[in-house]
Amino acid sequence: MFDFAFSELVVVLLVALIVIGPERLPKVARTAGHLWGRMQRYVHNVKNDIANNMAIEEARQLQSSIRKDVDAVRQSVKDTEMTIEQKILQAQHGKLPDAPDEQDKSVVQPHAPGKQVDGSQ
Repeated sequence: MFDFAFSELVVVLLVALIVIGPERLPKVARTAGHLWGRMQRYVHNVKNDIANNMAIEEARQLQSSIRKDVDAVRQSVKDTEMTIEQKILQAQHGKLPDAPDEQDKSVVQPHAPGKQVDGSQ
């Protein structure tokens, strides 16, 4: 986090020794160490909380995406099921959807090979 060179650290310790004094320096150093440790734990906890919140949000988005996919598959299965049921019912009643209706006169019936359609031979 902080980049201190060895020479900078020695200067800071010498200034602290002169300002604080040799009898109080160990207690101040111990207190500074405890505060430094608390700060590092706090930063670590904040980072973990942020990472956990991001993971939870990603899991929620994944869950939402999976639910949408499952709903789409369910709808597709329903549509396919309805189509199959309609074809089964049509087959049971003797009507095939591809076969032309015999009552419909607009449907052109295929002619036998070798015969002309216009009536002249």
